Amino acid sequence: MKNLINSLHGDKVIWALVAFLAVFSFMPVFSASSNLAYMRHGTGNTLTYLIKHAVHIIIGFFIIYKIHKVPYHYFRGVSRIALPFVWLLLGYTLVKGTVIDGANASRWIQIPFLGISFQTSTFAAIVLYVYVARYLSKTREIPLKFKNSLVDLWLPVFITLGLIFPANFSTAALLFAMVLMIAFIGKYPLQYIGLILALAVAAASFFVLLVIAFPKAFPNRVDTWKSRIENFTSDKPGEDDYQIEKAKIAIASGNVYGLGPGKSVQKNFLPQSSSDFIYAIIVEEYGLMGGLTILFFYMLLLFRFVIASHKANTLFGKLVVIGLGFPIVFQALINMAVAVELLPVTGQTLPLISSGGSSVWMTCIALGIILSVTKKEEEIAQEEADKQRREEALQRLIDKQLLEEEEAERAGSQGQNEDDNPMNAVLNR
Repeated sequence: MKNLINSLHGDKVIWALVAFLAVFSFMPVFSASSNLAYMRHGTGNTLTYLIKHAVHIIIGFFIIYKIHKVPYHYFRGVSRIALPFVWLLLGYTLVKGTVIDGANASRWIQIPFLGISFQTSTFAAIVLYVYVARYLSKTREIPLKFKNSLVDLWLPVFITLGLIFPANFSTAALLFAMVLMIAFIGKYPLQYIGLILALAVAAASFFVLLVIAFPKAFPNRVDTWKSRIENFTSDKPGEDDYQIEKAKIAIASGNVYGLGPGKSVQKNFLPQSSSDFIYAIIVEEYGLMGGLTILFFYMLLLFRFVIASHKANTLFGKLVVIGLGFPIVFQALINMAVAVELLPVTGQTLPLISSGGSSVWMTCIALGIILSVTKKEEEIAQEEADKQRREEALQRLIDKQLLEEEEAERAGSQGQNEDDNPMNAVLNR
């Protein structure tokens, strides 16, 4: 175990926080999955779901370990090569997506022979964030022109968002917000950001009008958006309203210290109790103190991302940490806000805690890249420390040699003085 820990490089606090959230996830997932066990198998045996979640987490940590060994600057070129492949995946998902737990069919694809569902938008987000960081770090070396950035930067961004937006508005909105944040931190001109924002609003409005005019092209999407907003702003009952009401009952039942691990009642009524609404189950079982503790750990993770970004010695490294780290925390905040009805239902999971396969692994890919950046800073610090130790050792050798030479000269001078003394000559006779 000690050798394994020593082989982990990068920010140790990030490692510890990720490990804590992952280990903690076993308890609420094991408890909340009883609903799925009854619905699908009729037995209520949640052991299968616990083992499945454990496999996902173990594979996720293996992904983090392998990726954090790769020098992070390699991902500059990978993002540019992977972006067209991402567009193909998103286009295929939009046309041939599969239904997962009754959710929208155009978000997941089924991986052949493995039987694993894969939400392509999560992978697209990682590639796009790294691509934007790469472009902004490159423009520091050459003068930035809006026309050039419109083609080289924003056209790929809008193509990616355009392929996600029809099926997953919340993910597209979050992704766009994070891209704007990266651009702002990367010193992209503020007036250009305003123009891009206006252009995005116009494009989204045009798309909504297009879907209203041709509803058969994208069935149920506008109706879904309208119903979610109406349910959020009114008392009209609906499916999302039902989930929110059950989530609020779970939170209210938890009080300060909760009902206890595994004693949730609302997990039997919440359709997405182990994924989208797992935070409500956590508060019900562990109380307000448990919910605030989880929030505190996510805020601490955000704080470590800020520190890691500040320590990065390249602009690309800074933007990568921000672009990949902040969305993890913001997604967690969105998930919590939905559970307490501060936001309408979005379908965002709680990173590192909610059950899932591809969503967990995509988060782990992002964390692996972040740790690769922090590992580089650690290596630089180690090199500086080694250099300092070498210089100190060399200085000690020089000082020792000088001291020996001084002692030798002093001894020789003393011997010569004794030979020149007349009294010594008389005594010697």
